[in-house]
Amino acid sequence: MDIEGAASIDLKMNIVGGTSNSVLVDLQKVTYLGSVGISVLVAASRPIKNRGGKFAFLGPIPLVAEVLRTTNIDKMIPVYFDLNTALAEMA
Repeated sequence: MDIEGAASIDLKMNIVGGTSNSVLVDLQKVTYLGSVGISVLVAASRPIKNRGGKFAFLGPIPLVAEVLRTTNIDKMIPVYFDLNTALAEMA
């Protein structure tokens, strides 16, 4: 998710962040996650968490998972690699 990819989801994520209480973002097909993409995702997570909701990532490929670990985003936003586990934790 480079600048172009982040721009394409920015408005949608703002709407989701403002209206949802539980969001699981599927990252399985994301092959690149840059700082702008991270910013869009973190910004969407804040209002959800402020309302007591849950926001998490599902199935990032190893390269994207490493970016989440390196930037400590995985400490702020849970990362799941199994859908059933994610759904159980999100309930």
